[in-house]
Parts: sequence; structure tokens; C-alpha cells
Amino acid sequence: MDSPGFTASLVAGGVAGVSVDLILFPLDTIKTRLQSPQGFNKAGGFRGIYAGVPSAAIGSFPNAAAFFITYEYVKWFLNTDSSSYLMPVKHMLAASAGEVVACLIRVPSEVVKQRAQVSASSGTFQIFTNILYREIPFSFVQFPLWESLKALWSWRQDHVVDSWQSAVCGAFAGGFAAMVTTPLDVAKTRIMLAKAGSSTATGNVLSALHEVWQTQGLSGLFAGVFPRMAAISLGGFIFLGAYDQTRSLLLGLGRESP
Repeated sequence: MDSPGFTASLVAGGVAGVSVDLILFPLDTIKTRLQSPQGFNKAGGFRGIYAGVPSAAIGSFPNAAAFFITYEYVKWFLNTDSSSYLMPVKHMLAASAGEVVACLIRVPSEVVKQRAQVSASSGTFQIFTNILYREIPFSFVQFPLWESLKALWSWRQDHVVDSWQSAVCGAFAGGFAAMVTTPLDVAKTRIMLAKAGSSTATGNVLSALHEVWQTQGLSGLFAGVFPRMAAISLGGFIFLGAYDQTRSLLLGLGRESP
């Protein structure tokens, strides 16, 4: 079971998750407050930008560990030839499965974190599918692009990419995925922070997107896009680079041990 390095993936994923969450938490807080229906200043402005960090730290290790062990297992299970045109599909399916498993851990800490970030006292717990609506499309874009960029770079230099090169690929893939999925992130934030009984609190993503479009237009749908792209580009560099580096170190230690 562990021959493909599942234990290394589990530990490396957890380390990467904790690292990126603690380093980038302020940017995530600013992005959340920009997307809040209260407005940036009323949601807290630049005050207490590390509010909610304990819940993020507690949830980040098991969340990222669960994602990566699922991601690597599904890739191994599907076992597609590396030259196959189905490789992106394999990566999409693996990332989607990883997000479903990880969201079981992510949802409770995400709710606590976002409400602490914007000083919100009301909202809804009908958010599991809404987070999936954001995360699965994001992973559909990010992980096939990350894997494709790594494969291209490896082909160009005639050897497997180093960890820092994987990190650069992760930054590009994360930034692009962040940009195109920002409207879904806005909808998720509005739903999680909605007042009980409001139409947004029903948890309908399309309804939330329509309300934002009607009241704020395109700028509302892409609220916080630049902090989100900055955070996720840097996050992709740290997260995927740290994952590759830690996994490589653990696999190397495993090969050296008797």
C-alpha cells in the first residue's frame, strides 16, 4: 500500500498546509473583508488581520494531508500512461476526490476563521456543497495546469523538475486558477456570512452570484481578485514547493533506511 509513497504524501501535505496557512493568513483576511457585504472598513479593515488563525492552524494539517494522500492515491489507482492525452482528466479526478475528502475537515475551521475575520455573528452552516463549488473548479484548473507545467519543464531540461521549479509552476497555476474562480469564492463568502433568514443564507450559489451581479456588477463578482491572486500565487509557490520538497526528503530517507 505504501510503495507509491502514501505516508510521505500524508506528512508532506500536512507540513505544506500548515506552512502556507500561517504565512499567508493576513492576505486571506484582507480578501475576506473585501468580499464581505458589510464593506471592508466595517468588516474590520486592517485591524486584527490574524484573527481566526488558531482554527486555521488546527485544520490545515489534517486538511492538506487528507487532500494529498487522496490525490496521490487516485492518481496511482487510475495509473494512466504519462504520454496519454487523458493525463489532465486523471489529475482533475484526483484533485476533485481530494477536495471532497479535505472539505470534510475544512468546513468547520473555515466557518470559524471567516467569522472571526469579519466579526460576523450570524450565518449558515449549509456550506459544504458551496465550498465544493469553489474548490473543485479551482482544483480542476490548478492541478492539471501544475502537473502540465512540471511535465513541460521536465521535458525541456531533460530531467525531473526540482522542488523550486515545482513551486514556480505552482505559483503560475494557482494564480490563474484564483483569477477565474474568484466569483465562486465571492459567492461562498457571501453565503457563509449571510444573516439568517436572508435569501443569500439559503446557500444557493447561483442566487448569490446573481445578487452580487445585480447590486455590484462585474466589480462585485471579482471583489478581492488581486489579493486572492497574490495570496494563492504565493501560496501555490509555498504549498506545492513545500509539498514536493518534504515528500522528496521523506522518500529519500525511506530509501536510505534498511
